[in-house]
Amino acid sequence: MSDLQQSLLSYIEDKDSVDTLHLAQEWNVDHQKIVGVVKSLQALGEIINVEQKSGKKLELTEEGQTICNSGSYEALIYNSIPEDGILQSEIMKNVPNAKIGFNKAMSAGWIRIDKTAEGGPRIYKKVEIIEDKVQETLKQLHSLSLTDLPDAQCKDFKKRKLIVESKVNSFIISKGPNFTLKISKPEIDLTPEMIASGSWKTFQFKPYNFNAMGVLPPSGHLHPLLKVRAQYMKIFLEMGFSEMATNNFVESSFWNFDALFQPQQHPARDAHDTFFISDPMNAHEFPEDYLERVKTVHSEGGYGSQGYRYNWKIEEAQKNIMRTHTTAVSARMLYKLAQEKPFKPAKYFSIDRVFRNETLDATHLAEFHQIEGVVIDYNLTLGDLMGVIHKFFSKLGMTKLRFKPAYNPYTEPSMEIFSYHEGLKKWVEIGNSGVFRPEMLLPMGLPENVSAIAWGLSLERPTMILYGIDNIRDLIGPKINLQMIYNNPICRVGI
Repeated sequence: MSDLQQSLLSYIEDKDSVDTLHLAQEWNVDHQKIVGVVKSLQALGEIINVEQKSGKKLELTEEGQTICNSGSYEALIYNSIPEDGILQSEIMKNVPNAKIGFNKAMSAGWIRIDKTAEGGPRIYKKVEIIEDKVQETLKQLHSLSLTDLPDAQCKDFKKRKLIVESKVNSFIISKGPNFTLKISKPEIDLTPEMIASGSWKTFQFKPYNFNAMGVLPPSGHLHPLLKVRAQYMKIFLEMGFSEMATNNFVESSFWNFDALFQPQQHPARDAHDTFFISDPMNAHEFPEDYLERVKTVHSEGGYGSQGYRYNWKIEEAQKNIMRTHTTAVSARMLYKLAQEKPFKPAKYFSIDRVFRNETLDATHLAEFHQIEGVVIDYNLTLGDLMGVIHKFFSKLGMTKLRFKPAYNPYTEPSMEIFSYHEGLKKWVEIGNSGVFRPEMLLPMGLPENVSAIAWGLSLERPTMILYGIDNIRDLIGPKINLQMIYNNPICRVGI
């Protein structure tokens, strides 16, 4: 047992109770040391009773400590005045905080000013001796409580920023049911030597806490995005979808834009939205016959479309970029499917990163994950698209859906998807969708009566909602809190 533990037990043996703050002041010991002793005695059983107490105390600010050491500003003004007086301009220039001190000294009646004196206003002492009560009070502040300091003086000192009020926690200590002056630390482990010698009979053992959680072994943890991604994958697989390969972050403008019937002068191709690759700058391997059909439908039209009627350039299509959407993956997959004869309906999905030159803020990053579903079959309609979307989002627990007409270069008709947010009490956009245009599908070699419907959404925003994260930079990037990953081992999507 430590000396401080013994002293505390001896002190309360003859006392009904004691406040740890008073004890710390009486013994001139740091209060936290007393609190540490109290906690250690608590762990030994009911030797002492402990009741927490909350209160307030006054503490000196840095300015208050300066006055405590050197004197108040009004006293400094008074002490700077010689017997024959001094020019006001001189004392204002040489004494720190002279303006405050001058006003306080005048209010206290310590000094007077002669405004008719030669050379300008002159200050004289009005009394022979002063008592610096401000300095004396601040020196005694450590022994005063909030009620010991008059309200008017307390208010004045706070206004002058000499003191601050702070919260302080202490403990009321009294004897417990098992109070004793002689304590010994209970044994934690029963050793083979104790059993062999029989000495265990004379030891006191610490009771086992069978409700305590065991120590978790060191291990890795899945990132929240990976957990939510796995839930989305499960839903797609349950609905009979197959996953598309998405391992090409670098894509040519041909597959990212041109194959999707997106014109070469479209603003999305500007450097404001797209990251262009400098090495290698261009791609060179394309299906030549397909490339020619894409060029024709852009520049001249075809398949029932008049096209965009502009001079389509291979140099623009060859530019390598960081893909801006996973629809580029869908375009490659649809072209591959079109080459397989006879045509077989299919359902595909992809979840992977895309890259855009966005302005970074709480909801936008330069890279994010896109979730995309594609269904290709004979004679699919807008009703089929709405039905699949309802089925998909119902598995996420979103049953209140609305659709709004929208525009996409590669889908017609196109729809934005809205869901009613119970927390926000309003409709919020959750995705985009549409039916791929014939100008996109027919040049690939797909039959005329085959349609493709698709929808997409982000991965980050649902994850932020599920985990209560309001800044996307706390989810991805160098500012992420690894403890957050450790503390969120489970994620459930849907109902």
